[in-house]
Amino acid sequence: MKRREFALGATVAALPGFLALPAYAQSNKGYVELSQKAPVDVPAGQVEVIEFFSYGCVHCMHFEPVFNAWKKTAPKNVVVRLEHVGFQSSFEPLQRIYYALEAVGAVDKVHGKVFEALQVQRKRLDKPDVLFPWIAEQGVDRAKFEQAYKSFGVASKVRRAVQLQEAYKVEGTPALGIAGRYYTDGSMAGGFERMLQVTNQLIKTA
Repeated sequence: MKRREFALGATVAALPGFLALPAYAQSNKGYVELSQKAPVDVPAGQVEVIEFFSYGCVHCMHFEPVFNAWKKTAPKNVVVRLEHVGFQSSFEPLQRIYYALEAVGAVDKVHGKVFEALQVQRKRLDKPDVLFPWIAEQGVDRAKFEQAYKSFGVASKVRRAVQLQEAYKVEGTPALGIAGRYYTDGSMAGGFERMLQVTNQLIKTA
């Protein structure tokens, strides 16, 4: 999905997602190098790769299995983490879902199910009265999740995600930020597989 124009998809009506018009010009290299380095959270000798995604993006749902397979083959010095974008305030409920799952240690268990519920089953997980009972149905402690969802810690991670997306100049999802220096997405690289090929090349130069 692209950032500049919002067109709500029939699959997830009224949820943030499905953006059009890339702000970056098409790059022959398949990536851009940032003019100012973005912050990283890994020590020297390690390479941080950030996946920028949104639960409201159908392309992100399709990218997840491809990216998960890539992670298993990534070099040992690569540290991967996810950041949920917040292109506007309506993204925040979905951002809070991810960071609350992270806080209660349930990302591996529930992350894929959130995509399925939003994109396929059309559940309005952006609404707390729908989200919290649904979370309990997934075997996650509702009280702990709800506490995390509303917490200052999760709010801080939402703000941090927005700062990182701005530092990387993210214009669409799914997208990858590499080593605080490089940015690529599917439009720029020409597809998911090519985006990961570009990422592999950039890891070697980071």
